[in-house]
Amino acid sequence: MPHQIIEYSANLESKLDIQQLVDSVHAIATEIEIFPLGGLRTRAARREIFKIADGHQDNAFVHLTWKLGSGRSEEVRSSAGKFMFEQLCNVLEPVYSESPLAISFEIQEIHPVLTYKKNNLREFIARRK
Repeated sequence: MPHQIIEYSANLESKLDIQQLVDSVHAIATEIEIFPLGGLRTRAARREIFKIADGHQDNAFVHLTWKLGSGRSEEVRSSAGKFMFEQLCNVLEPVYSESPLAISFEIQEIHPVLTYKKNNLREFIARRK
């Protein structure tokens, strides 16, 4: 883990390459030592219906959510989160400097018992090396 979910307002697509944003956020997470590559998932969700602040049509948002497996200390999560948020803001700076943009980030810890998973990604990654 983590699962990284980037929600963004649809009005950003004319100002931002969303695939490049996904690629950047994914690459940044690979730099964080606590995340095994085989558990990393990054996806974007376009939000068609939204209203931000005063409702002006130019207002936009990007919200990143991390869903992390449990067990990491708050200090470790906080340090990784601060690094990611700083890098996310850097990636979005060209849009932020030119347009009204709200950038937010939240870390959620997944319950250690009430989560179910199955994948063979690690085996395939190892074979590719």
